[in-house]
Amino acid sequence: MAYAHKLGLLGLVTTVLLGAGCQNSASSDPAPAITPDTTVPVTALTGSTLLGEYTPAQLAGRVADIPLVGSLARYSVRVYRLTYTTRNTDGQMVTASGALLVPVATTALPVISYQHGTIRPDDEGRAPSYYSQNSELWSAVSVLASTGYVVSAPDYIGYGASKALPHPYEHAGSLASASADMLRAAREFCKKESISVNQKNFLLGYSEGGYATMALHKYLEEKYPTELPVTASAPGAGAYHKSEFAKYIMNSTQPLNFLSTYVWVLDTYNRVYKLNRPNSYYYQEPYATRLQADPFSEVPTQATALFAPGFRQAVLSGSDAALSASLTDNDIYDWKPKAPTALFHGTADDYVPYFNSQDAYNAMRTRGATQVELRPIQGGNHFTSVTTYTLQAFAFISQY
Repeated sequence: MAYAHKLGLLGLVTTVLLGAGCQNSASSDPAPAITPDTTVPVTALTGSTLLGEYTPAQLAGRVADIPLVGSLARYSVRVYRLTYTTRNTDGQMVTASGALLVPVATTALPVISYQHGTIRPDDEGRAPSYYSQNSELWSAVSVLASTGYVVSAPDYIGYGASKALPHPYEHAGSLASASADMLRAAREFCKKESISVNQKNFLLGYSEGGYATMALHKYLEEKYPTELPVTASAPGAGAYHKSEFAKYIMNSTQPLNFLSTYVWVLDTYNRVYKLNRPNSYYYQEPYATRLQADPFSEVPTQATALFAPGFRQAVLSGSDAALSASLTDNDIYDWKPKAPTALFHGTADDYVPYFNSQDAYNAMRTRGATQVELRPIQGGNHFTSVTTYTLQAFAFISQY
């Protein structure tokens, strides 16, 4: 959930170290789940633009401060911006976008769906399809592609081609469908351009990207088990247990530095699930008025100072049925994945508490999932865990 620039490229750089060697009115009913619509064309791809082709030497130069990493660059990489159709949270078809990194190789390559972390609306240019120098894709992920992986990187709704729309922050259904449709578009593009890819689909992402990765994995196994089979996934530090996370926040007496992003979560659910509550329902003054004017204005770190007492009590008691339903609809911790899954999380995570991954692991094992692992990063917080996550996550998927 934290801002992606804080995650840094350092953690992303480390992925290639192992890469070369391993070759919802007040109704209590939540909005319906997003499912493929058979009345629209199967095709997802609507357009493509070549942004550039980069040699191994050029890619290595982007990580010149770590020569060993740069030396792993093997193939030139072509970067494309793809546009494709997907469904918004209201069920309407919209045009979305993403980046596709394609190694110039003759062998059939596996595909990684890479879900990016939080991007504030005022930093929209960091979305994958812009392929800017301060994006998550520019350096290490590009070198990773150069070692022999096609990388599909969705912008999500609210960025790139769909930037006029609000980003449905931490909304499982649309994060999953937008990422899946980007993956469909990527494979359609590869077929159209005679780019050889095999049937392996790996899923990676941290923070909001970890939440999106978990949602995508569940969605693919439910909706596209044959067309887009999941080979393995490694979500990192996602807020999978939304209903419990809300209670954790309302019970907290400690400073919580992520409350500005949680305001974004509440704003999203208020809109998507048509709760239509005024800001005064959620927040105390002067923050209710300030957030009405600017949803990203500064807020206190104490939950008791920010949230209205009645709202806090409603969360803790479950007395607001519609609100509770919106949170439960975004719980993605309790299901049974079929593909190998590794849950990575820092045990001292101060943005997304560790219990999110622990609860997911426990629930999945209880359902009989035998290929699920919990990989605690001892002592790591939300930011210091990134390097370890990316190293170990890539090592995990490279087994398959």
